[in-house]
Amino acid sequence: MDDNDFEPIDFPAPERTEPAKLYLISPQDVGGPFPERLRAAVEPGVAAAFQLRVKDVEEHELARLAEPLQRICADADVAFIVNDSMALAKRLGADGVHLGQSDGDIREARALLGPGAQIGRTCHDSRHLAMQAGEDGADYVAFGAFHPTTTKPSHYRPDPSILSWWSAVFEIPCVAIGGITPDNAQPLVDAGADFIAVCQAVWGKDDPAAAVKRFGEVFAI
Repeated sequence: MDDNDFEPIDFPAPERTEPAKLYLISPQDVGGPFPERLRAAVEPGVAAAFQLRVKDVEEHELARLAEPLQRICADADVAFIVNDSMALAKRLGADGVHLGQSDGDIREARALLGPGAQIGRTCHDSRHLAMQAGEDGADYVAFGAFHPTTTKPSHYRPDPSILSWWSAVFEIPCVAIGGITPDNAQPLVDAGADFIAVCQAVWGKDDPAAAVKRFGEVFAI
């Protein structure tokens, strides 16, 4: 089965009972002043998760860089998620791992990290991949990129209706990602995104706390 097998049924946007939350994705450089920028970003209480997404850095060095960030997240009750690497997530005792389509099996991650780990899966614009992730035991699915992005360029451009469909049919949370800013987030929130994942919209600003608060204003219900 592929996505062409699905009938184009319009699902109404769900009525929200609680606001969406922010899912922070790290920049490539998480050294230097970044820990204090992270501390400022989580202080408003809008973010629910932080994903360490740093490429081409040796695991031992990345573990060293992760230590203060993980502590900041723990103090703020923000989930600390590792991108791609089950091994690093296990080494750090992270709250979970986010897996792309080529980053390993969800069941393998569950066996390694335990029943309490939060395991997410990138599903692009595919209903089929999202349903498969749910069947495999993912704790959340991520759709995107909804807008052009330089953080992780993608040719996938799902329609926000995929969020409404997912929210109407499944209880597993969904994440919207890709070029999202406070100015374009509202349709994704209205469509049913449980989490809005952002990188440059926060870290590209001089005042990350102010940027986060702007998202909080969008999320308010």
